[in-house]
Amino acid sequence: MLEITVRTERGERHVRPTAEEFAGLVRRIGGRGDNYLVVQRIPDLPEVFAQVRHKEEEGYELEHRDGGPDRHFRVELDAPERVVAAMTGWARREGGWDSGLEWAPLDLGPAPDVPPLELADEEHEGLEGLLREMLVAGYATRAELTEFAQEYAREYLTREDAPPPISPEQARVLVDRMWLERVEEQAGWEGETDPERVTRAFEALEGAGITAREDFTCCPTCGHAEIGGEASPGSRGFVYFHSQNTDSAAAGYGLSLQYGGFDGSPETTAAIGREVVAALVAAGLSVKWNGIPDHAIEVTPLDWRKRLVG
Repeated sequence: MLEITVRTERGERHVRPTAEEFAGLVRRIGGRGDNYLVVQRIPDLPEVFAQVRHKEEEGYELEHRDGGPDRHFRVELDAPERVVAAMTGWARREGGWDSGLEWAPLDLGPAPDVPPLELADEEHEGLEGLLREMLVAGYATRAELTEFAQEYAREYLTREDAPPPISPEQARVLVDRMWLERVEEQAGWEGETDPERVTRAFEALEGAGITAREDFTCCPTCGHAEIGGEASPGSRGFVYFHSQNTDSAAAGYGLSLQYGGFDGSPETTAAIGREVVAALVAAGLSVKWNGIPDHAIEVTPLDWRKRLVG
């Protein structure tokens, strides 16, 4: 798999595609409403990305940025194979991936000055505390965190007859600083973490015909209402945890899992529960469950060190 996230004009998000899957995405673009890809490395880093645009019967415009407006380059290519080779090399951080191409710098002008936040100390600390909780939970992207900061400021920090105290640029600067602090912190983690073991178990369950979703919806009511829409043909049942479960796990209280059979029977639900427990144990996790179909499966103790993706 490539350690990248790919976003398409269609609104799709592909996390860690294989090289073959990524090549297919590049070859696909060019039709109406599907003209570009934006690629970010994992973990996403501010001002570091590659992107390609292509319209039917036209060439490919490939760009990459490495740290700021003075490090933004573009090249025009005539075939998807050349784009795939360059972007795959970029994704793998291969030395010389950009050689042999006629890159031209793009003059985007200097980066705008962003004034510091003008918040009271308790307001600033409160906002940073909420953002830090979301960073520790580990599922939000930089864009989602930035949007949250702006919405929080509009709802809770705006003074009467005054504009919101945080501009989009200020929110981005704040989030990027905190994001990079978390990236630096996780650089010291070694080996597979417990959230990665959960992901491994969920991938195994998905492959066995059980729809498995992480950080899915806000609560069990919404989760149970929407999980059926996630099911692949032939899926026998489901397992998921919602964002409140994520927050609890990130706070050190273990992870509760919701599960069941799509036929609604207690027998199927219990069978799905046993498969979920077996997959979690096989991934190296500790599980508590009494075998009763309407009781949650608890993954505990749990060391929640979720590496950021973006």
